[in-house]
Amino acid sequence: MTGSLLLEPVRELGRLTIDALGALGRFGVFLGQALFWLMIPPFKFQQFLHRISFIGVRSMSIILLTGGFTGMVLGLQGVLMLRRVGSEAFVGAAVAVSLVRELGPVLSALMVTGRAGSALAAELGVMRITEQIDALTVMALNPFRYLVVPTLVAGVVAMPILVWLFDVIGIFGGYLVVVQIFGLSGGTYFGQIQSFLSTTDIWVGFWKSLAFGVIVTWVACYKGFHVGHGAEGVGRATTESVVLASVLIFVLDYFMGSVLP
Repeated sequence: MTGSLLLEPVRELGRLTIDALGALGRFGVFLGQALFWLMIPPFKFQQFLHRISFIGVRSMSIILLTGGFTGMVLGLQGVLMLRRVGSEAFVGAAVAVSLVRELGPVLSALMVTGRAGSALAAELGVMRITEQIDALTVMALNPFRYLVVPTLVAGVVAMPILVWLFDVIGIFGGYLVVVQIFGLSGGTYFGQIQSFLSTTDIWVGFWKSLAFGVIVTWVACYKGFHVGHGAEGVGRATTESVVLASVLIFVLDYFMGSVLP
């Protein structure tokens, strides 16, 4: 009896581990299927344009707003911190490098996850519970080709553009605070950016934006396809897609930051 009680936590841990590995496997197989159908013509260009509009164009306002204020906060805190050591001239470089390497890709991905990723998961979830996805299969139309592949490609294309907009408006937001409010020379602000922001920094931000574009759309599509029953299942899938994508973005950002130069 005592031995059975001692073994019970081990069994539970084993069951949870097997469940987690099974879910991870299904998650990977889903992406593998999408990549396979990506290689098979014809490509659904009309669906791709619709997803570009949904993920990219409709996210621009929130990207510009958050990018501008992020740059302003970085400029404000940078001036206050660097002024203590008499190095406020370097605040422009600090704002630009922080945005391009880290904050631009991460915050843009989180914004897109909250706005577009959740909506994608809900849309696909509703299509699943109303059997629209099953209807595509019955009509011999592959749901991956029509729904998942255009969404993944749109995420990969739209995310770097959104990150670039976030970075640019963030740098000008920092300029507004540092130059217009604190009186630092505009030439010094942009001169330090030119001196310290390297091509390597730009490439790091670009690779991160590509990876995050895949993560956001991959998670949203997977959760939408594997939604539970009814409106409650759609709501749960939407929440799970936002939480899972956000966590994966932070985890991937750490490992990419460790590997990339």
